[in-house]
Amino acid sequence: MVVDADSSFLQWVIYILQHYWPLFLRGAEVTLIISLTGTIIGFAIGILIGVIRTVPVDNNNHILKRATFKAVNFLLLCYIEVFRGTPMIVQAMVIFYGVAMIWGIHLSTFVAGIFIVSINTGAYMAEIVRGGIISIDKGQFEAAHAIGMTHSQTMACIVLPQAIRNILPALSNEFVINIKDTSVLNVIGVTELFFQSKSAAGNNYRYFEVFLITCLVYLVMTFTVTRILRYLEKRLEGPEVYTIHGSQTVPEAEIKIVGR
Repeated sequence: MVVDADSSFLQWVIYILQHYWPLFLRGAEVTLIISLTGTIIGFAIGILIGVIRTVPVDNNNHILKRATFKAVNFLLLCYIEVFRGTPMIVQAMVIFYGVAMIWGIHLSTFVAGIFIVSINTGAYMAEIVRGGIISIDKGQFEAAHAIGMTHSQTMACIVLPQAIRNILPALSNEFVINIKDTSVLNVIGVTELFFQSKSAAGNNYRYFEVFLITCLVYLVMTFTVTRILRYLEKRLEGPEVYTIHGSQTVPEAEIKIVGR
């Protein structure tokens, strides 16, 4: 297909898709890998920090233990405030070039991209997880302690499963945000979708057509991910009809949860 400056908009779009689809495909692949890996690692960071920040410390604890927890909480709070209070594009520049200049560690752009997205996501997920833990009724903590469970056992077996289920929508939202926000990593040379789109647009100076295609690719990715995650959320809700198995005196009964 031959196009020139007088060709129609549709002809240019078809031409760009025919000649530059490998760039869009590679860019979308890098974007999904970085955003997915960064979200998973960030979620793990968030769980760890969220659990640490909700550990109960009272005046009966040893003074050294209280001081240690306060110091750790202060450092974690600094981490959360710094990475939630600064743009990811600035974090990318500071971390990528700062690590090389201060410690002499030259990260590849791909590894740096995953690292940046992970620690940025971890800061947001830490507060989301903390909120999920706090939302669990305190009576469940008291009941677990009453039967002799330690705090770690209570968190692992009772609280965290419920908290994670409650924060799944926020986790899904964070994943979708990461898919879009990886575009800022082009400033350090990560060859994600936006970076590849700039390369395609620079060859023919058809920026509108190229970035319209890029916009649609992002939309397809975020829409697909959203649908998959919503399906998983519904699966985790369980069946709408629950069968309660009775004892010798109470017969079995079916209860349907209304309002879903």
